[in-house]
Amino acid sequence: MDKSKRVRTFTSTALALTASMALTACGGNDDASSEAKPKQSSRGETAAVRNPLVASYDGGLYVLDGETLKLAKTIELPGFNRVNPAGDEDHVVISSDSGFRVLNAARQTFTDAEFKGSKPGHVVQHAGKTVLFTDGTGEVNVFDPADLADGGKPQTRNYTSAEPHHGVAIELTDGELLSTLGTEEKRTGALVLDKNNKEIKRAENCPGVHGEAAAKGEAIAVGCEDGVLLYKDGKFTKVDAPDGYGRIGNQRGSDLSPILLGDYKTDPEAELERPSRVSLIDTETATLRLVDLGTSYSFRSLARGPHGEALVLGTNGILHVIDPETGTVEKKIDAVGDWTEPLDWQQPRPTLFVRDHTAYVSEPAKRQLHAFDLDTGEKLTSVTLPKGTNELSGTVAGH
Repeated sequence: MDKSKRVRTFTSTALALTASMALTACGGNDDASSEAKPKQSSRGETAAVRNPLVASYDGGLYVLDGETLKLAKTIELPGFNRVNPAGDEDHVVISSDSGFRVLNAARQTFTDAEFKGSKPGHVVQHAGKTVLFTDGTGEVNVFDPADLADGGKPQTRNYTSAEPHHGVAIELTDGELLSTLGTEEKRTGALVLDKNNKEIKRAENCPGVHGEAAAKGEAIAVGCEDGVLLYKDGKFTKVDAPDGYGRIGNQRGSDLSPILLGDYKTDPEAELERPSRVSLIDTETATLRLVDLGTSYSFRSLARGPHGEALVLGTNGILHVIDPETGTVEKKIDAVGDWTEPLDWQQPRPTLFVRDHTAYVSEPAKRQLHAFDLDTGEKLTSVTLPKGTNELSGTVAGH
């Protein structure tokens, strides 16, 4: 969901996938084509999947074992669906046509937790809280993911934006809530509420505000069409892009690094710009550096590694491991074949999801999913699924 032009077509953030029972494994896995029925416990319950992954396909969701990549269950779910971590080791949040739904991925079943509303958008985890932003209503819901354990709808903190818009919100450790400002036609910046939902700060110098990320020291950034807007220690600071139009709409942060990873686009008229540069935003010095990778990427190409490294999956099929301090590409992992970003943001393309020391990369054209050890660059395993996947995410790793 990268370009603001595409936001108008945004109907629901979710994952699209289809149901099928045949699964062929490769890369050392056993043949998993007999996925037909999930294993059951002695009490007749579906056996739990450890560290599950959830991938969308056109018509449903695949739930996979996070270690073996074996297909545990196919869940039919019509429409364009998106998937996000819920913040614990069992659940993911599915953005569907009707709103946000919570899937117990470990047990491969939907819970009773549902947040209805049109155009469910960003899902953010930070400081032990999960925040949902519903674009069609402007409603923000904040909950503790630990409260999902009983299968019911958790208690929430609620806030409704002055006007609905494609927005995002994040709750800080002290209970402050940062939320974007805008309308369906124009987005301008962000405000901060105290723990009682009273506005205490506001900044409206962030045109086209989109996306968020948190860095070490709880520096929060939202992207703008001319740089980024930082919120740290109770103050807003603008970091200007080196170009008059320098859009940073997607960012990734790490608690181990004060430097954020962002995309970077410079053509406001492009139907689809395919940039080759990424941005590194230093939240301590409020400065920005650009790194040219020599290959383009998409909004599903960005992630952070277990040591704070910046990760970018290029359209040349290479997973770039970047030192955020120097901007140097320290490692290149051959992940997938060459690919081209489709014009429609809802269409499948290789997607990167990172959990602990493992990078998961989908390859929709081959119906495959791969797992790589980020420390060694070694491919751990691969599987071939019944259908090519679209989005890819998972639970927070269990301990």
